[in-house]
Amino acid sequence: MKKQLLALTAMLAIAGLASCTGNTEKMKVGLLTLHGEDSTYDKNFIDAFKAACDAKGVDGKVQTGVDEGAACTTAADNMVDDGAKLIFADSFGHEEYLLKSAEKAANVQFCHATGNQAHTAKQANFHDAFASIYEGRYLAGVAAGMKLQEMITADASTSKKIGYVGAFPYAEVISGFTSYYLGVKSIVSDVTMEVRYTNSWYDETAERTAANALIDGGCSIISQHADSWGAPTACEAKNVPNISYNGSTESQCPNTFVISSKINWQPYFEMCIDAVKEGKSIDTDWTGTIATESVQITELGKKAPAAGTQAKLDEVKAKLKSGEIKVFDCSTFTVNNAKADTSDFSKASYITMDADGHLTGYLADVDFDKAYTGDTEAIKTEGGKTYFAESEKRSAPYFDIIIDGISIA
Repeated sequence: MKKQLLALTAMLAIAGLASCTGNTEKMKVGLLTLHGEDSTYDKNFIDAFKAACDAKGVDGKVQTGVDEGAACTTAADNMVDDGAKLIFADSFGHEEYLLKSAEKAANVQFCHATGNQAHTAKQANFHDAFASIYEGRYLAGVAAGMKLQEMITADASTSKKIGYVGAFPYAEVISGFTSYYLGVKSIVSDVTMEVRYTNSWYDETAERTAANALIDGGCSIISQHADSWGAPTACEAKNVPNISYNGSTESQCPNTFVISSKINWQPYFEMCIDAVKEGKSIDTDWTGTIATESVQITELGKKAPAAGTQAKLDEVKAKLKSGEIKVFDCSTFTVNNAKADTSDFSKASYITMDADGHLTGYLADVDFDKAYTGDTEAIKTEGGKTYFAESEKRSAPYFDIIIDGISIA
């Protein structure tokens, strides 16, 4: 009897050890990034991912330098083989290659930032996510407008032209620089903006060259949707105020940094981790907002911002949250040049407007196809305001109109 009890005790101990081991084994999750931490864009993802993994007690692996091609499929497949149950990718061009991995691994969840194919692909384990960063860029534009107004007040000869370094002529970039411009315009009504594209997400030399060309062309303030230190350091060298993206550049640009907007990805990462742990579904298209702390602006720089900027930002932020301000309020901009643009007849044909040039209708490319065909009415009237309903139909931006006051170099 004693031997039987000893044997039973040993069996229970082994079972208990196995149970304990199983309970403490961490779920594996992965992040694929286009560049490394030298890119402000990718560093923003990496920092949020690491914070989410720590908060949720999971085993997170980051693979940097993943090209927008077959290498993405290979990297994702390798993470699946390593036991990952949840995989994220951070660059627009990753999407079609990440989707190939999702099609092969139905028991793994795949989440892609900035993409536009999930809701048409209808792959149950594939998801797109973005945030209403246009609200953050609008706020950054307000800070830029306050600075520009201060400069004009101090010197009436100050140019009312501002500059913007953009990566690609994609809706994501166009939506971003338009919302930023509208924020500036809310303070300085007759401001104009020149945009220069680098045709790369990360090219420090090209970004610096574009910023210098804009400055030499008479732009008083520079902002960007590009991922290196090229534009901010060009501004610091020439003492031109700069509005950055994805985090403060004050450490290297103490005299010219005004403010930065960014997407905080940690809430999304944590939500997805919880969903996988609990066996719950993840939204096919998810859009974070200011209210979910997914859209943020940094603290103002110590030297460059205009007096009164923080109070103005607090006021505007509250109105964005309440809906009193709509970033793409059609009464605040006109589209005469876009309608008259004969270089893209199809785009112009999607636009309807009133006698003053304000949008009354626009077919946006919401349902993805390679021709980017307009298919969904994006103009909405609510609460007495007619506005372009950005990211309400799909998480990724689809505002791709060059409005009056903005020129492309």
